[in-house]
Amino acid sequence: MSAFIQEKEQVVNEIKEKLDKASSAVVIDYRGITVAEADLLRKRMREANVEYKIYKNTMVRRAVAGTQFEALTDVLKGPSGIAFGFEDATAPAKILDKSIKEFKKMEVKGGVIDGVFYDPAGVSAVAQIPSRDELIAKLLGSFNAPISSFARVIQAIADKDGEAAAE
Repeated sequence: MSAFIQEKEQVVNEIKEKLDKASSAVVIDYRGITVAEADLLRKRMREANVEYKIYKNTMVRRAVAGTQFEALTDVLKGPSGIAFGFEDATAPAKILDKSIKEFKKMEVKGGVIDGVFYDPAGVSAVAQIPSRDELIAKLLGSFNAPISSFARVIQAIADKDGEAAAE
C-alpha cells in the first residue's frame, strides 16, 4: 500500500474516532474569515470542549459512511470546516451561530445533533435552546423561590410571636 493511501486512511480513521466520541457535528463554509477571527473561533471552541477542524470533503464522506452522521454527506461541497461537540451537543451550534452573527461571515451548511440532521435554519434554532446547565439552574431557581417565600413567612410569624411573648 502506498504512503499516500496510508495517509488518507489515517485521516479517515482520525475523523471516525472524533465522530465516535461526538454527540454532534456541525459543518460550515468558513470562507471570508480572517486569521484573527479563525483564532478567536478556535479559542471559543476549545473553551467549550468543541473541536474544530478542516478536512477534505472526500475524507469526511468516507468517515461518516454508515454512521449517525451520514446525513452530512449532502452538505459536504466546497470549503468545509467541521465542529465536533463532545459534552454539550448544542455547543458547536451556539458558538458558530454567535460567531457568524459577530463576524458577518461564514455560513452553516448543516449538522447532526444527537443523531438528528438539521439544515442551517435548524442548527440556528438549536443554538437558541438554553444549555442543559442553564435549564437546570432555571429549574432549581423555580424550586428555590417558593421555599424562600415560605421561609420568610415562617420567620415573620416567629418574629411576631417573639414580640408578643416579650410584652
